[in-house]
Amino acid sequence: MRIILLLSLLPAALGLGFLTACSQNAGVTVVVTGSSTVAPVVAEAAARFEKSHPGVRIEVQTGGSSRGIADVLSGVATLGMISRELTADETGLVAHQIAIDGVGVIVHRDNQISSLDRQQLIDIYTGKTSNWMSVGGSDARITVISKAEGRATLEVFLGYTGLDSADIKADVLIGENQQGIKTVAGNPLAIAYVSIGAAATEAGAGTPVKLLSCDGMPATSAAVASGAFPITRPLQLVSRGELPPAASAFLDFMMSSHIHDVITSHLYVPVVR
Repeated sequence: MRIILLLSLLPAALGLGFLTACSQNAGVTVVVTGSSTVAPVVAEAAARFEKSHPGVRIEVQTGGSSRGIADVLSGVATLGMISRELTADETGLVAHQIAIDGVGVIVHRDNQISSLDRQQLIDIYTGKTSNWMSVGGSDARITVISKAEGRATLEVFLGYTGLDSADIKADVLIGENQQGIKTVAGNPLAIAYVSIGAAATEAGAGTPVKLLSCDGMPATSAAVASGAFPITRPLQLVSRGELPPAASAFLDFMMSSHIHDVITSHLYVPVVR
């Protein structure tokens, strides 16, 4: 997926410094790649700049957190989008947190299950539990959906369950959140783990999926904001070295309160500074 947006300015909100930086960089393209969870927020925020600065473009491309990191390290992208913490071996990068999200488990809206705990998820994803009846559902085989390697959601889920990727016995491997949501919506016997914000947005729009409570805690933005939900993660932009003026100004905007409404509209939790 590739989204190309034009960078413009909100002068009253951002001040003369941003105006000067952008006027000096007309015709500059800032490439941002990585997490499909973070991309909708970045894309919508970038669109706010369109009218005032059509000469500065922001290209937003998805492909997973690992891609965002690799592209910044190689110089292919100026900013990377990641939906997890940096690891100890991902050196030379600076992470800039813009929001908080949770990883939630989804099933079809018609599935009678409403809650699963950590051990039940471990048993389902390792193949020990293969029938919905074992966890209070109907007598039917569970279709297990998991994330592909390199996806931050997989790493967060593995951290919560204590599993290794080799332990996962999946029927279907997906990349982006929307793939998981679409697959579950089309299969009443499927289970997947995706961004809470993405799933809640789709469910609110009528997509036939629902988020399950996890360890007795509802998978909501409010639970994520309070710290009560057991599977949370930071949504971040990463950079390397000194940024060009236009990219630096865009990063400042992404870190500001001026996009909090964008973040909350996607049912993520803004970072208050």
